[in-house]
Amino acid sequence: MALGLKDMIQQARQSVEAISARELQQGLEAGTVDLVIDVREPSEWEKGHLPDALSVPRGMLELRADPGSPVADLALSANKDARVIVYCQKAPGARSLLAAQTLGSMGYSNVAAMPGGLDEWREEGLPAD
Repeated sequence: MALGLKDMIQQARQSVEAISARELQQGLEAGTVDLVIDVREPSEWEKGHLPDALSVPRGMLELRADPGSPVADLALSANKDARVIVYCQKAPGARSLLAAQTLGSMGYSNVAAMPGGLDEWREEGLPAD
């Protein structure tokens, strides 16, 4: 049976750890988050993003995350056990949930999504670039 987007998001919600913007901020302050990945498109990134986030558009994720890829990003692919948080624009966080699920299937062991995205981050009054 073919899956629709809602089904895929539901499956991702069941398999991906979700954290809030405040939890991400606390992890960054405590030094327990190694990498924050923004999976939005470059035009969205240019309008603002979390400080020190790495831009990896959803369509490029597998290519940038696979250490064997010619376009791998070492900031992402060098340590599959690093604490990685993925975010997109807004809830329900389809792109971030699906991206985190993909990273998990690629062997990344400590990935979570912030499904509220940049919108939640800003609503909490947290700084954005």
